[in-house]
Amino acid sequence: MNKVLQHKYWWVVMVAFFAAIVYLSSFIYYRIDLTAEKRFTLSPSTKKMLENVDSTINIKVFLNGDLPADYKKLSIGVQDLLREFKDINNNIQVSFETPGEGLPDSAKMQLYDSLARTGVVFERNEDISATVNKATNQLIIPSALVYYKNKPPFAIDLRSSRTVFKNFNVINDEPQPDKEATRNAAEALLEFKFANAIDKLTRTYVPSVAYCVGNGEPTDLTVNDLGESLRNEYRLAVFDLKRGYPNPDEINALLIVKPTQPFSDEDKLKIDQYVMHGGKVLWFVDKLYAELDSLMRSQADFVAFDRNLNIDDILFKYGVRINGDLVQDLNCSKIPIVRGYNPDGTPQFVRIPWSYYPFLYSNNNNLISKNLDKVLSIFPSSIDTVKAPDIKKTILLATDTNSRIIASPALVSLNRAIEEISSNNFATYNKSHIPVAVLLEGKFKSLFANRLDAAVQDSVQRNTGKPFATSATSATKQIVVSDADIVTNAVSNTTGPLPMGELPLENYRFANREFFLNSVDYMVSNSGIFESRNKDFTLRLLDKKKIQEQRTQWQFINIVVPVVLIIVFGMLFQYFRKNKYAA
Repeated sequence: MNKVLQHKYWWVVMVAFFAAIVYLSSFIYYRIDLTAEKRFTLSPSTKKMLENVDSTINIKVFLNGDLPADYKKLSIGVQDLLREFKDINNNIQVSFETPGEGLPDSAKMQLYDSLARTGVVFERNEDISATVNKATNQLIIPSALVYYKNKPPFAIDLRSSRTVFKNFNVINDEPQPDKEATRNAAEALLEFKFANAIDKLTRTYVPSVAYCVGNGEPTDLTVNDLGESLRNEYRLAVFDLKRGYPNPDEINALLIVKPTQPFSDEDKLKIDQYVMHGGKVLWFVDKLYAELDSLMRSQADFVAFDRNLNIDDILFKYGVRINGDLVQDLNCSKIPIVRGYNPDGTPQFVRIPWSYYPFLYSNNNNLISKNLDKVLSIFPSSIDTVKAPDIKKTILLATDTNSRIIASPALVSLNRAIEEISSNNFATYNKSHIPVAVLLEGKFKSLFANRLDAAVQDSVQRNTGKPFATSATSATKQIVVSDADIVTNAVSNTTGPLPMGELPLENYRFANREFFLNSVDYMVSNSGIFESRNKDFTLRLLDKKKIQEQRTQWQFINIVVPVVLIIVFGMLFQYFRKNKYAA
């Protein structure tokens, strides 16, 4: 090395040496993830799934171009993630595009309409500058399309299904979204969204989901969104419980949604044996009859009463009890009420917090509801978990911190709710995190063990082709939700069925559909992709006030100081070298 440095053209050799190192390093890719939450590390299930992809997958990302800062960060996160996907498997082809660029407006609108029908979302972003008195309105397409073979493309909404709000008073203030925290939550879900899309497109077996009827379950437009959402991802069927036994070999999950008629012992036996042989059931049950229509018709109050569905014993045996009560919480949605009339006779509406519509959240790191936005519930009841051997119970959704319970028969009073809001009389809202949705996992025991004679057991075997089982032959799962309206949808007189989780006259969709699809996917999927939903990116933001005040100082430190240090180092190096070799 000393001989090289003494040579007249030593610097040429050093430049060539470093150039060779840089060139060779381009063929070697290695990265160490030093973040505490392993932000840049793919989950093992995602890696395994990508390694098994044997045909080209094209991913078109539309979050491109001149973007606001929060969306720019999300776009960079998408680029980094998909680069990792491509490094694992070269069959992943990625492109960032701006749809309709260069097209006339008429052709562009046709293209946008076509993209919207495939599930691509569009967003208008209005940015008001604090330093320049100017507002800009920009169309952003926070979506991606994943193509595989000749299958229809899978649309991905890159935004988070969870909107993070700044601190606010739930009674008097309108919530203001926290953009940085919301985009951070979106970035945490990118791996799951892309991995889930690729898994759904490349899977060779499509699970079947059956919608159970026979006990007054709705089959009208109130379950339109439920059916459309399932039809896109699963084999959807309707099963009449009165006509036969559900077969777990053919039905991967059984949906029981808002029954209104009592279950007979034979109905419960059919469900019980379905579970005993490995079947999975999702229960969405309204124990009490409580509908907003009744309140609006009376404009005063009504009594919520028990539907007498006759399923308390079977749910108790499996490990839960839906209580005959109504749950209220101050963190809730609002409903419009008439507060007077205009001179022309049209009604004047005012929106008031309606504590019977509480928002639900996940209070733990469960795979189904973590990283979800709030879920809207409508007249929910509370759930208790009870002792059931070998059954693991996980609370999926619960109320917030200012809750209370009204026992049945529950009087629902509009006037009382208005009086409470006016007087700020909330002393009775003294409970927290009341469960509304519970996941049950394990080997269930039969409700009918030691209760049936040989003739009935033989009849079960003739109808199912399987022997009567007193306990589950293998571990299985059930989800029990004490509010069926979480998965139903409202129907507008003008626009028809609304999306799941959206109220009339509200321009906001809550995370009901995401919770529902996550629940179904968790029940029927064996891919393990769900573990990537557990990622939680810690948001480490700079102090915006200090950034504005110390902007020039930090620009000087980051730009000028490094240049000065390099110049000083070069002068010192030449000085010591000259002294050393001058002789």
